[in-house]
Amino acid sequence: MKMPGPSTMFNVDRNSSVPLFRQIYDRTRIAITAGHMRPGERLPSVRSLAAQLGAARGTVEAAYATLAGEGWIVARGAAGTVVAPQLGEAPQPGPPAFAPAPQPAFNTVDAESMPYPFRMGLPALDAFPRKLWARLVAREARTVSPGRLNYPDPAGDHGLREAISAYLAISRGVFCTPDQVFITGGYQGGLSLIARALIEPGAAVWFEDPGYHLARRGLVAAGAHLVPIPVDDDGMRVEEAIAHAPQARFAVVTPSHQSPLGVALSLPRRLALLAWAEANSAWVIEDDYDGEFHYAGRPLPALKSLDRGDVVLYAGSFSKVLFPGLRLGYLVVPTRLTEQFAAVAHAFGGGYGRLEQAVVARFMVEGHFARHLKRMRGLYAARRTALAAALTNVFGDRLQIGLQSGGMHLLARPSGDTPDRELVRLAEQDGLAPAALSAHAIVADSGPGLLLSFTNTQETQAENAARALLRAIGDRVGRAV
Repeated sequence: MKMPGPSTMFNVDRNSSVPLFRQIYDRTRIAITAGHMRPGERLPSVRSLAAQLGAARGTVEAAYATLAGEGWIVARGAAGTVVAPQLGEAPQPGPPAFAPAPQPAFNTVDAESMPYPFRMGLPALDAFPRKLWARLVAREARTVSPGRLNYPDPAGDHGLREAISAYLAISRGVFCTPDQVFITGGYQGGLSLIARALIEPGAAVWFEDPGYHLARRGLVAAGAHLVPIPVDDDGMRVEEAIAHAPQARFAVVTPSHQSPLGVALSLPRRLALLAWAEANSAWVIEDDYDGEFHYAGRPLPALKSLDRGDVVLYAGSFSKVLFPGLRLGYLVVPTRLTEQFAAVAHAFGGGYGRLEQAVVARFMVEGHFARHLKRMRGLYAARRTALAAALTNVFGDRLQIGLQSGGMHLLARPSGDTPDRELVRLAEQDGLAPAALSAHAIVADSGPGLLLSFTNTQETQAENAARALLRAIGDRVGRAV
C-alpha cells in the first residue's frame, strides 16, 4: 500500500492548541495502526517533511524521536527512517508503550506559579536565596563594558569554567583544567554537544533500563542505537552489558543516584565499566545530575574521579542545584577531545548569556554555592523524612516507600493491580504531578511505581500532600488499612 502524502496523512492544524510536533506524532501513529503505513515502509525525511509542512526541522525531529523512543519507527542512518519491522501486525491504538505518562509540561507551567506537588526535576524553589541572587545580578550588570556586549565564547565564560573546575576538584574528586569544561544548555545541551561531536548514526549505546526518558529521546534523535541494560540494587549490570553488546561505542550512566531507581553503581561495576571502555576505545557519559544530595555520610565521588584512562565525559547541571530557569550546565571532556569539542561548539553553538554565566561564577567564587548546597542537603533530608513518614501514616502498607541514600525523589510501590500510569492520570486530575516508573522503561519490567519529588513539599505540608494523594488514588491502591 502506498503511503499517503504528508498533506493528507498529517493534515496538521495550525490553529489547534495541540503542539505541532504532537500532531505529527499522532498522525503518524494513527497511519501505522490503521495500516496505511506498513512495517519496514520508509517515512519522509525530516528535511522534506518539514519543508512540505512549513515546519521547523526541530519540530519534526521531536515527533520522530518520540515515535522512535516508543518503538513505532526505527532510524537507519543514511537509509532513512522506517516503520519498525517488528510491528508485523499493526498495534492497536492505545497509550504509547514507552512514553512518559502525561504531566504538566515544563514549558507550559505559569512562570509565576509554584510547582505541582511531587513534580520531578525541580530543586526547592522556595528556598533559593533570591535576594542574594538579585544583588549579584545588579552588581554584575553595573560592571558591563562595551566589550562584554560582544558575542560570548561558545565554549563558555572562562571565569565560570575556572570556578567549575575548582569546585569539581574539591567536591566531586574530578580534576580538570578550565579548557576541558564546556558550558551547555543543561544536561540536554551537553548530550547534544556529545552527539554532534562523537555519536555517529547507528552507534550502539548502553542505556540504563529503566533510565532517564529525555536522555533516551535525545540519543534516539541523534541516530544512536540504544542497547537497554537492566539495573539492580548495584546499578547498571555491566557484566550483562559486556556479554550482550561488547562492541558498543558508548555507555550512558547515572552512577551516583540512578535515574529513576535511586541506587548507586557499585565500585566493582564502576571499575569494570571503566576497564571495558578503555579496552574497547569506548566512551562513558556520566550524568551526575544530583550527586551533591546524599544524606547518609559524604556524597559519593563521581565516576570520573576513578577515570585513569580518560574515557569519561562528565555532565553536570545547575538546574537541580540552583534553578532550571538558568538553562546552564557543563560538560567535562577528556583532554584529547577538547579541540574537537571546541570546534563543534563554535560551529553549532552561539554560547550562552554572559550576565548569567558571570553571576553563577561570582556565586561560586564567593562561597555562596557551597553554603547553598550544604543548606539544601539538610533541608532535603528533613523534607524527605517528613514526606516518607506522612505517606506511610496515611497509606499504611498500601504504599511501600523506598529510601535510598540520596537523590531528590521517593520511589513508592503501590499495592493492587492498577497500572502506575493510571494512578498518575488520576493524581493529575487532582492537581498532583507524580511520575510513573514504567514510563522510564524500554523493555525492563521494574514493576509499578510512583516517583514522588519531595524537594518542594515543606515539612508542614507533608501530611496534606500525602492526604491529597490518598484522595486521588486511594480507592485504586490495595485495601484500606
